[in-house]
Amino acid sequence: MKLYVDTKGKQVTVSKDPEPKNDQNGNQRSEKGTGRLMWATQVIVLDETGGEVISITTAGEKPGVMVGQLIEVEQLEAIPWATNGRNGVAFRAISLKPKAGSAAK
Repeated sequence: MKLYVDTKGKQVTVSKDPEPKNDQNGNQRSEKGTGRLMWATQVIVLDETGGEVISITTAGEKPGVMVGQLIEVEQLEAIPWATNGRNGVAFRAISLKPKAGSAAK
């Protein structure tokens, strides 16, 4: 089962430029099945309750977004994980695109 996050009514702003998502050996990870390269982009998500900093993983071309830009997130998926007594939530999206009329600050 996939868990999708509704981003309507939320302001998503890039807080760190996209970077390669690397494995423990420093090699850029690739998506299983397709071989597409993976990217991590840190964003701030704001709504009426406050803000949260998250990292969103995408696969394929490097997202064309920059620090300070308001962006649109296509199909944000929350992926709970647990390993070695640690746990959290990873976030993945199909794409990150600048919001219409948004320019980096």
